[in-house]
Amino acid sequence: MKKIIFILLLTTQFFFAQDGFERGNDFYRKGKYEQAIKEYESVLESQQHSAELYFNLGNCYYKLNKVAPAIYNYEKALVLNPNDAEITNNLKFAHKMQIDEIKDIPAVGFSKMVHDFTSIFHYNTWAWISVGLSTLFLVFFIGYYFSQITLSKRIFFFGMFALIFLLLISVSVAISEKNDFENEKPAIVFAEMVLVKSEPQKAGNTVFTLHEGTKVFVLESLENWRKIQLTDGTEGWIEKTAIKEVK
Repeated sequence: MKKIIFILLLTTQFFFAQDGFERGNDFYRKGKYEQAIKEYESVLESQQHSAELYFNLGNCYYKLNKVAPAIYNYEKALVLNPNDAEITNNLKFAHKMQIDEIKDIPAVGFSKMVHDFTSIFHYNTWAWISVGLSTLFLVFFIGYYFSQITLSKRIFFFGMFALIFLLLISVSVAISEKNDFENEKPAIVFAEMVLVKSEPQKAGNTVFTLHEGTKVFVLESLENWRKIQLTDGTEGWIEKTAIKEVK
């Protein structure tokens, strides 16, 4: 009986979320962005998350010229769908509303080559590539075991070694990308203006000033303070109420 009630609750919640999403889309088409936001956020309250939902929320806030919520929701959408070109494009437009212009320090040399290679796919994609290579290895092993022709045996034999090599690379990359994803803690500044300190206290020296919409990375937490790093490598301490973590 409890299982049936649980299934009914899940089903009801799902249809409620779908209705809220569709109502939000309808309000958005009519240009009623505030109402659309309320509907979309009601879906989030029901624990229904999707890249499309955050993308639509970002669009609503962008239309209302609310830079921080727009960028925040686009970033949330990219976490769920990192290869979506439309989300990336809209995020670039939202960044143009920012006051702060923080430069990205690109990786150079060998580290850049490694990063460019590993970032081609999401870690889930690398994991599926590993599964595919494992399957191919099994096929080659069966071919080697049952083949009666010397040339075929050699091809399958060397093919197995090549596949093992590629499999090790794909598994290593998948693990590395997943660790980077989990350790990276991006956040968006929501305060209109905030002073970043050299130490976690208000009496500390002001290192620099940030404005809403700026993306930072949380490195450390200490009570009501967060140590952050900008994309140009600059670090400082900021009150946790001034930012909102993306994940």
